Amino acid sequence: MLIGIDLGTTNSLAAVFRNGKAEIIPNRLGKQLTPSVVSVDENDRILIGETAREYGYLHPERTARVFKRAMGTEKEYVLGGMKFSPEELSGFVLRSLKEDAEVYLKEEVTQAIISVPAYFNDMQRKATKKAGELAGLEVVRIINEPTASAIAYGVGEKGVNERCMVFDLGGGTFDVTVLEYYKNIMEVYAIAGDNFLGGEDFTNLLVQMFLRRTFLTNRVIDNVSLNYLYKAAEEAKCQFSNSDVAVVRINLFNQHYEESFTREEYEKEAQELLEKLRKPMEKSLRDAKITLEDLDRIILVGGATRLPLVRSYVKKITGLSPEYSVDPDTSVAIGAALQCAMKERQKEIEEVILTDVCPFTLGTEVVRDNGSFTEPGYYLPIIERNTVIPVSKTQTVYTAYDDQKYVRVKVLQGESHLAKNNLQLGELTVDVPVGPKGKEAIEITYTYDVNALLQVEVKVLSTGEQKEMIIQKQEKKISEEEAKARMEKLAYLKQNPREEEENTLAFLRANRMYEEAMGEDKQKIEEKLNEFDDALNHKTHLEIDVARKRLLDLLDEMEEENYSIFPA
Repeated sequence: MLIGIDLGTTNSLAAVFRNGKAEIIPNRLGKQLTPSVVSVDENDRILIGETAREYGYLHPERTARVFKRAMGTEKEYVLGGMKFSPEELSGFVLRSLKEDAEVYLKEEVTQAIISVPAYFNDMQRKATKKAGELAGLEVVRIINEPTASAIAYGVGEKGVNERCMVFDLGGGTFDVTVLEYYKNIMEVYAIAGDNFLGGEDFTNLLVQMFLRRTFLTNRVIDNVSLNYLYKAAEEAKCQFSNSDVAVVRINLFNQHYEESFTREEYEKEAQELLEKLRKPMEKSLRDAKITLEDLDRIILVGGATRLPLVRSYVKKITGLSPEYSVDPDTSVAIGAALQCAMKERQKEIEEVILTDVCPFTLGTEVVRDNGSFTEPGYYLPIIERNTVIPVSKTQTVYTAYDDQKYVRVKVLQGESHLAKNNLQLGELTVDVPVGPKGKEAIEITYTYDVNALLQVEVKVLSTGEQKEMIIQKQEKKISEEEAKARMEKLAYLKQNPREEEENTLAFLRANRMYEEAMGEDKQKIEEKLNEFDDALNHKTHLEIDVARKRLLDLLDEMEEENYSIFPA
């Protein structure tokens, strides 16, 4: 039996397609949603879902939540003296859903289609697949949450061509996907998002407002009390869906607190969070090379879109009335179940061919000849972000030094023009015949498929020697300490004249716009950025000023061309 699963940050659920329709599978408590919470009690029993959440109010040190945000990392959760990875915790939730489905369906469940945020990178997708395997499931496909929601909303079911933006704000992640339905093909044009923005942040905002109002910001609040405060804030936040006033009620330090907040107050405090929603929306439209006028529909998905301030904000900046007719908590699971039906070619549903895109640029590290010497550490994109997959692309590189004996190909993922600021997924080394630099040509081929599997092939043209690999989850990643040290060094910056604020600002702005740009624009910025970089390293202050002005003129021109897609 094949089922669809929405593995969420806050809640998870499963659905199945049978008797000609998709239906939500209730859990053992008869509810649709299973909280994505895991606890270990005093008897070393694993508690999952609502039981774990309740247990966690009194025992936060034995409880893990929001671990979806850590998927694909080396983070560990210590519960009751036992260590768990995010994949293992997610595996517990998935196993619970599997068992509930088997009881409800009265047959064994062996396969699943699991949804992930569209902006999940390669590591996070593989971690999700591993979690499914730990739960005893064969994950036959990973589907993007916005794509699943579009299917649930019936995009294209009337046979009409439609171009949509799916706005997915869940408990812990935010995705924007631009897609089009055309002749039974649902093609994703672009995705953007933020894996650390969601309903949890809007709850935390109300917590902070409460602490300031009650002058408790400087008091030490134990974890148990803090958990209860978050619960009270979550309940109060939900009141805004039906009322202009939300009340936070809680007992702290043997005293009863009851504070009221108006919708106007809350929306004013939430402006910074709301503005974080704008950038991914604009980025997705730019990457898709379309405008607001080209959109037929904006679809709201995810529990956090129940907040009136989110709905009104989307309408305000787009000028379009967003749709939220399908339950935002269940639309992803319903879409995943419909995808199951399509995969099984069930006659009751017309098959829709899904295309997807690569969410991040994939490339390798190269050296650059600046005229005086060869400088390593630069990023060569091979597959650009938002390229339709499956895809295979080849780049030819050449030996960079005289008498070079081998070439090391670092497989990188990210948007920075400096290799060290991107995520390393793997590495391959091939021997080359000794000779002058530039003589030996090496072909690097990246092949990326719909299951987020990346195959890398490296071939030395003169000898025919070839090596290949498929990037695995177990590839070495930097530790938390190394990551912290890297951030402290502000890798985008170097010393020398860069210490002057105007040079620092220009460098940061150029790097930010380089990461947002694509194609020819990316090349233009890189060219001026390299000129500025050379000037900072080798030139006089006057020459640095000239190079900086050329760079800023280009950036100003580009920003003017793309200036805010949305009205102010």
